[in-house]
Amino acid sequence: MRKNDDEERFVSPEENSDDNGELSLRPKRLREMIGQPKAKQNLGIAIEAAKGRNEALDHVLLYGPPGLGKTTLSNIIANEMDVPVRITSGPAIEKPGDLAAILTSLEKNSVFFIDEIHRLNRTVEEILYPAMEDYKLDIIIGRGPSARTLRLDLPKFTLVGATTRAGMLSAPLRDRFGILHGFELYSVEELDTIIRRSAEILAIPIAAEGSLEIAMRSRGTPRIANRMLKRVRDYAQVRAGGNITREVADAALKMHEIDALGLDDLDRRFLRAIIEKFEGGPVGLETLAAMLGQERDTLEDVVEPYLMQLGFLNRTNRGRLATRSAYEHLGVGFLFRERMENGHLSQNTLFGLTPPEDRQSYGSDV
Repeated sequence: MRKNDDEERFVSPEENSDDNGELSLRPKRLREMIGQPKAKQNLGIAIEAAKGRNEALDHVLLYGPPGLGKTTLSNIIANEMDVPVRITSGPAIEKPGDLAAILTSLEKNSVFFIDEIHRLNRTVEEILYPAMEDYKLDIIIGRGPSARTLRLDLPKFTLVGATTRAGMLSAPLRDRFGILHGFELYSVEELDTIIRRSAEILAIPIAAEGSLEIAMRSRGTPRIANRMLKRVRDYAQVRAGGNITREVADAALKMHEIDALGLDDLDRRFLRAIIEKFEGGPVGLETLAAMLGQERDTLEDVVEPYLMQLGFLNRTNRGRLATRSAYEHLGVGFLFRERMENGHLSQNTLFGLTPPEDRQSYGSDV
């Protein structure tokens, strides 16, 4: 995926320049973290037990969509364990020597955080296996017949890996993590609480209806919620005396082309292409990517998941299908009725459901 394609979107869950200063909004302790109750409860018990034994916490794998707090939670783990944290990313560790330098500099029980761990070089990844399992580092000295292996002892540490694509992790690496937690999208109520907390930290006057309006458009992602809060704050400061009300939040987000459900222009163009150009689908993703001038990965990883969550899109082995809810949201319900009446669409086809006689050729949703 070309990262710049996604960074240009106001509702992108990926970190961009709009998120400068976000560190001040991140919680430092588990009790301050909002949402993800299962992860907090299980990690809280594991951390307390590890501290009681004066041991390093077991290795932790955090997976889920971007912007939900995986990096934040890794820092919280270090704070709760009262140990230092080293932060890097998979693509930044290019050679085995880079990883060896980090591992040998770790302190006892410290946290080593690798973001985008699924992008680790395979040669580098293999060095992690004995380091995670036995706290040993194997170094090859010399070349050819005279080469020999030197095994170094490492201090016990906790590797925290974060990934948006858990399926791309190799089985040997995934199996060496003792604690695995998947992040879920946040509810509107949780996002509302996050927005009010951020507004208090940033000293932004905001009404309850204003924070709720932002929360409903934040696509279940705290990073997007905080980004929207800052942009609404700017609008309120210039045009509304600094106070964020529901009307001010609505006007500010409309200016950024964000509708009531958090869809932006690319989301709407994606749905309209399926509905207006391909009569609701099915249509292949490659075709849609060419029509919209976007990378396939951008559509598949960033646009489609939220549309599917809203029930606007079905993915099948024959292509993408728009649902009746998508027609209604875009205000093109008349197209739905007209095509149904003219026999261009069947209700089963539109919803991605297959009549009995077509099931073998049509397949199930993927």
